[in-house]
Amino acid sequence: MATENRTHFWRRNAKVPGSIQPVYGAQHPPLDPRLRGTFPKEALKSNFNNLKSKKASSFHEFARSTNDAWDIDDEEDEDFLAAPVQPLSPGLSSSSSSSHHQSFRQLPPQADGADGADGADGAVPPKAGDPGLREVEEPEEAEEEDESGRGRFNGRVVKSNSDAHLSASSVRSTLQKQKSLPVRPIIPLVARISDQNASGAPPMTVREKNRLDKFRQLLSSPNTDLEELRKHSWSGIPREVRPITWRLLSGYLPANMERRELVLKRKRDEYFGFIEQYYHSRTDEHYKDTYRQIHIDIPRTNPLIPLFQQPTVQEVFERILFIWAIRHPASGYVQGINDLVTPFFVVFLSDFVKEDVENFEMAGLPLETRRNIEADSFWCMSKLLDGIQDNYTFAQPGIQNKVKALEELVSRIDEDIHGHFKRYEVEYLQFAFRWMNNLLMRELPLRCTIRLWDTYQAEAEGFSHFHLYVCAAFLIEWRKEILSMVDFQGLLMLLQNLPTIHWGNEEVGLLLAEAYRLKYMFADAPNHYKR
Repeated sequence: MATENRTHFWRRNAKVPGSIQPVYGAQHPPLDPRLRGTFPKEALKSNFNNLKSKKASSFHEFARSTNDAWDIDDEEDEDFLAAPVQPLSPGLSSSSSSSHHQSFRQLPPQADGADGADGADGAVPPKAGDPGLREVEEPEEAEEEDESGRGRFNGRVVKSNSDAHLSASSVRSTLQKQKSLPVRPIIPLVARISDQNASGAPPMTVREKNRLDKFRQLLSSPNTDLEELRKHSWSGIPREVRPITWRLLSGYLPANMERRELVLKRKRDEYFGFIEQYYHSRTDEHYKDTYRQIHIDIPRTNPLIPLFQQPTVQEVFERILFIWAIRHPASGYVQGINDLVTPFFVVFLSDFVKEDVENFEMAGLPLETRRNIEADSFWCMSKLLDGIQDNYTFAQPGIQNKVKALEELVSRIDEDIHGHFKRYEVEYLQFAFRWMNNLLMRELPLRCTIRLWDTYQAEAEGFSHFHLYVCAAFLIEWRKEILSMVDFQGLLMLLQNLPTIHWGNEEVGLLLAEAYRLKYMFADAPNHYKR
């Protein structure tokens, strides 16, 4: 069923509002190259040889010949269709969840003997074979309890009451369904969301305190100077004021302070009005496929972060994505849009959470607070997608144009890399499609994406225009590694699994500086370096 749908999705999209388009690429999150030994080499070689032998002559042919990296066996599709749909009320009930909501969760660093720093101590992830490394096909272990009384199943911490009573058979069933996915080791560092510097510097310096004071001064004025706010936000926004700054820079909140409360109340009420009006239609024949795909994709969103595996959070994401899809029939839901909700959700949640966000129990917040976070995430994501919606309409022309622009840009700034790709028949579409479709979210840890979006919201047309130069700078960052690969398979493996798990604010800052330099040279001076 899944294969047939994928084969005909281009034809279907031309007529059916709210239809689904798959996204192409490798596994998420990025893996450390030292851990590639966990993949069966013969299977990979066969897959890449097939892809190479059948060179895509068009975007549509490429789409038909490339499988979604997240496809699960048709067995899961049958389970979804056979299972009765549980109603999700606008009251954010956390009781309903399906079997594939149960996903693997990582242990906090403290549980594996690491300290509590946000990845700033330069810790090296465990190598394959180490006791601290747990793989998805590890044999069943008996339930045990740590000192805090939380149960563990297969090395994952179970914090909710419903998870604590999971039977061994249900865990085994989940393991069997995951067998079709690539084996992905759980790396503690990758799930850290808090701001951090890779060098180990303290997160709050004297300079940062001065910047925070400047932000608070700007935000407390009767009419916030948005241009001045963008200028200060370009180099990063302090965590304490990021939620309100993002609302302002996205155009969701007005600059006038007196109008903000009124606007927030009106927009939040409007969103939950959409829920009451449209959400019941998710079981209708017209929207059944859209809701089904959303329902399947949500558990795959940031699978190493426990926050996103909570039923309460997954229900929030399902509502946000379904309402957006049916209100935008020109594009409908496209796989990858589910990733774009997460930065907004985490930032707005951090306004109410002082401890680590990745392990926070969402159900512990008051109902009104959860509703506000959900509505604000919906509207800010909508504002973002309004600027890049041609990425998700039929045939995705926005992505096609951006990939071509990236190829042209790289051919000018680094002929060696461009020639290397030509020599080994690597098409930019084979790796850059995902970079454009997911805004590099599957290439970078979530903490880096949040820092990157500080600049995107401060930059004019950041998510559409400036993102191109960030992708070019990101590609050149791996110049040495790219040129060292002398075969098609090695290049694709590298480009689809770049080792960024240790990245922090410093690396993102350098990436943005290089992207700004490229933009200054090529966008702001179009005749410069012109062939």
